[in-house]
Amino acid sequence: MIRSAFVALSLAIITIVVGLPLLLYVAITGKIDPLYRTGASAVLLICRAAGMRMRVEGLENIPARTCLFAANHTSNADPPAIVGAIPRRIAILAKKSVFAIPIVGTAFRLAQFVPVDRAHPEQAAASIELAAEEMKKGVSFLIYPEGTRSPDGRLLPFRRGAFVLAIKAGVAVVPVACSGAHRVVAKNSYRISPGEVVVRFCPPRRHRRGAAPRSATRGNIVSCQDRCRPEGRRYIGRTPRRCVAPGSGPALFPTPRHGP
Repeated sequence: MIRSAFVALSLAIITIVVGLPLLLYVAITGKIDPLYRTGASAVLLICRAAGMRMRVEGLENIPARTCLFAANHTSNADPPAIVGAIPRRIAILAKKSVFAIPIVGTAFRLAQFVPVDRAHPEQAAASIELAAEEMKKGVSFLIYPEGTRSPDGRLLPFRRGAFVLAIKAGVAVVPVACSGAHRVVAKNSYRISPGEVVVRFCPPRRHRRGAAPRSATRGNIVSCQDRCRPEGRRYIGRTPRRCVAPGSGPALFPTPRHGP
C-alpha cells in the first residue's frame, strides 16, 4: 500500500500547489493547453514513479483531423496511460461523480471534459449532444464504450453512446486497445503493483447512419488485444508491431455476444 499512499499524496499536493494557480491562469487568459499539459504530465509522472511502465504503438494510425478515441476500460491505471499516449490535447466523456471532486472537477470543466450521468438517459443524451458540438469545433474526445471497468481485462458489451457521438460529430473512431492496466490496479482495489501497460492505436473507422459501428470497432479492439498476448496466455505479454483487421490471426478468447 506504500505505492498507493505515494500516489494519493502526490496527487493531492500537485492538485493544490499546481492546480489552483493554473485554474486562475485559465480563468484570466482562457488558455486551456497549459492546464491540460501540466495535469496529464504530472499524473503520468506519478504513475511511472509508482512502478507503471508504458509502451505505445500505432501512433501512425491517429488521423490528423478531429477524431473519437474509443478505448477499453479495465482499471484506474488506463486513463493516465491512454491520455499520456495521445499526442494532442483531448477532452473526455467521464462519469458525473468525478466532476464533484474539488479543484479536479473545475479543471475538467475548463478543459472541456463532459460529465455523463449514466443513471438518467435524457441527461446522458444531452452530454452526447454537448460533446458532439465540441468535436465540431475541433476537439477530439476519449470515450469508454463499455461504460464501466472490466473486472478481468476482457471486453464488456459496448453501449451505443460512443458511436452516436461519432456519427453526430461526423468524425472517425480510433479504437484503442489498452492491455495490462488491470494488473497494475485491479478493479475495486487501491493496491498498486508494478507492471507494464501497453496502449495501441488501431486503424480509424468512419461510421455512417444505418451501419453497425459497435461490432466493427469492438472487433478492432478485441483483435488488437489478442495480438497483445503471446500464444497460450490470457493477459498482456509482448505487443506486436502492427494492428490487424478484425478476424485475422488467432483469438485467445471468444468475443462475448452483445446486442445490436
